[in-house]
Amino acid sequence: MSEQFSITIASRRSSPEKLKEKSPQAEIIDVTSRGQEPWIRFSPFYPHGGIPVPFSPEIKSASVEGVWQALKVFEKADVDRSKLTVTSMKGIKRSSRSLGRVLGHRAGINGSQLLSYLEARKKIYLPSYLWILENRLSSEVAELRRLGEKSPLILLDYETNCDITDLSHPLSHAGLVRAYLLNNWPAAAG
Repeated sequence: MSEQFSITIASRRSSPEKLKEKSPQAEIIDVTSRGQEPWIRFSPFYPHGGIPVPFSPEIKSASVEGVWQALKVFEKADVDRSKLTVTSMKGIKRSSRSLGRVLGHRAGINGSQLLSYLEARKKIYLPSYLWILENRLSSEVAELRRLGEKSPLILLDYETNCDITDLSHPLSHAGLVRAYLLNNWPAAAG
C-alpha cells in the first residue's frame, strides 16, 4: 500500500455534506448495519455464518456481534447461546437495563473463566473480527484497497473509538478495518 493511503473514521451521524466539504476527493463508505451492499458486510451484525467462537471448539456463530453478546455475562444472566444463531441483524444486543451489571465475558461457551472488558476485546472480539476480514471479506477488503489507492477513504461507523485500550467507549469496527488495511492490526496479547 502506498504511503499516501489515507483512511479516516467518521461518525455515521455526521453530515455527508460536511464530510464532503472537508474532503472533497474522499470516497465515503458506510460500514455499519445501515450501509449499502457490499459495505454492510463489514458490520459486526452481518450474518456471515461459520465464525469460530473463541475458546469453544466446534461452535460457530452467524455474526461477530453474536459471539460478543453470547459470551457476555451479567449479574442476572450468563452465556446466551441463542445469540450465535441470529441472522436478522436485529435482537442481538443484550442490555444491562434488564440483566443487571455486566460482569465480563465468558472465555468460551462452557468456560469457567470470566474475562475483563479489555481481555474480552483482545481475546474474543479481535480474533472474531479478524476471522471475518480474512475468511469472509477478502474481495471487499481488496476493493477498499483499490479505492484507497485512488482517493482518501472515510469509513462511517456509529463508534469512532479506535483504541482497544480505551474502555470508556465501544470499539469502532471501522477502526479495525482501517488497522487491517494499513497492516497495523492491534496486538491481542496481554
